[in-house]
Amino acid sequence: MQIKAIKTEIFKENEDLIKFISKHIKNIKEGSILVISSKIVALSEGRVVSNLNIKAKEKLIKIESDLAIKTKLVWFTIKDDMVMASAGIDESNGNGRLILLPKNSFDSAELILKKIKKIFKVKKLGILISDSGILPLRAGVIGVAIGYAGFQGVRDYQGMLDIFRRNLEFSRTDVADSLATGATFCMGEGNERQPLAIITDAPVIFKQKTDRKELIMNKKQDIYAPLFKNLKVKKHKNNDKKK
Repeated sequence: MQIKAIKTEIFKENEDLIKFISKHIKNIKEGSILVISSKIVALSEGRVVSNLNIKAKEKLIKIESDLAIKTKLVWFTIKDDMVMASAGIDESNGNGRLILLPKNSFDSAELILKKIKKIFKVKKLGILISDSGILPLRAGVIGVAIGYAGFQGVRDYQGMLDIFRRNLEFSRTDVADSLATGATFCMGEGNERQPLAIITDAPVIFKQKTDRKELIMNKKQDIYAPLFKNLKVKKHKNNDKKK
């Protein structure tokens, strides 16, 4: 598997994302996966608000989250069935403004997939929208897939045999987040200006229809469930996400 990060110009708010991709990528091989930073997808959708005071920002985080818990450094949140900091709202790359996550990253990935396949005349292609994430008790960020299309996001080993011919009962590989982590490492987290990456020769299964729920873990079965069980917090439901 090979990952190539693409250096680009700075992406502007409401800029045409497909034209931007076509400008900086001249060829995509059959069977590739195009990784796109969530920030430029959000910017293309106008998911940006003026920088707010602390109280207004906290309100926005609660609106954008299904669960929000204030911690010493950031807000611990659950959004779109993922644990993340401050509902994924980014103020480090917004030039004084706040960049939200795309409104629906899976919808965005599907739309981008259709357009890019047509432009580059490929049949097997994956689109992965990546963001930064954290792991409990680990320093530093990793990449996470907040939306994808065109490939299977989970490799299931359940029912197969291991090298000692024992049945595997629980083993699954998180393909989407693994790819996102590799790409994010190459794209960088600083001033690299590499919001795009192309992954080639990845051992993935390409599919016409994406199962958007395949990565979601039942909260009662999740290994971290005991950490959430006794938290005395209120859920913040987002009834109106229109900005």
